[in-house]
Amino acid sequence: MKNIKLVIASISLLLIGSLTACAQTDVIGKVSKTSFESVLKTIPNQVKPDEMNGGWSLSAPDNSARFIWSKDYSKSPIHDVMLEFDSAPFIAAGLDVNKLPAGIVVEDKIMLGTKLGNNELKYSGEVTPLTSFNQIVDLYRASIGYHEVLDHYGVDLGSGNKFEWSKDMSKNDKDIVFVVNPEIFIAAGVDPDKVEGWKYASVQMKDNTGKTIEVMKFLKPFNLQ
Repeated sequence: MKNIKLVIASISLLLIGSLTACAQTDVIGKVSKTSFESVLKTIPNQVKPDEMNGGWSLSAPDNSARFIWSKDYSKSPIHDVMLEFDSAPFIAAGLDVNKLPAGIVVEDKIMLGTKLGNNELKYSGEVTPLTSFNQIVDLYRASIGYHEVLDHYGVDLGSGNKFEWSKDMSKNDKDIVFVVNPEIFIAAGVDPDKVEGWKYASVQMKDNTGKTIEVMKFLKPFNLQ
């Protein structure tokens, strides 16, 4: 019996040590926080509370698109993380809004996002855009990824949509990028090459198995410096 207890204790210590090591070596999780903070500090006038969606918004320099993230998932009216952007360029390129899934078009905006959970988020200090973003990393780590080709971190917004930002803005001319899956828009009549203000381009990414693949995306990149 003593030997069994010793084995169990040893396994427990190994598991604790392994989990601690993983937490300490989560470079993507850590640097995604510091790099996102750099973006917030670079364009402070574009970062504002969003009462309608129960969180914060980061607007593109030309105000044509926003990344929105919730500060309390138990109170999010629609999504916990989402993109919002002008529908006019897509309509001009042939979009029939009636062919899009219900709830995506709200007045003159297109909204794409996902629910992360129903958590009533807890904060140890002031609730800020950064502390709310850090909750995504801490609670829903799988939603944060690294795009090696562009040297970007990003939030997965579901259905192939993302918001990405540069790991190091001093070494990148695409400091933030709004990334939209074109499939539902093409199916609803959009000519992807005619959407003004968006680049329709092939993007190199990795699938769930780690294999490199090429996918078409609508991209709206901005250099903030």
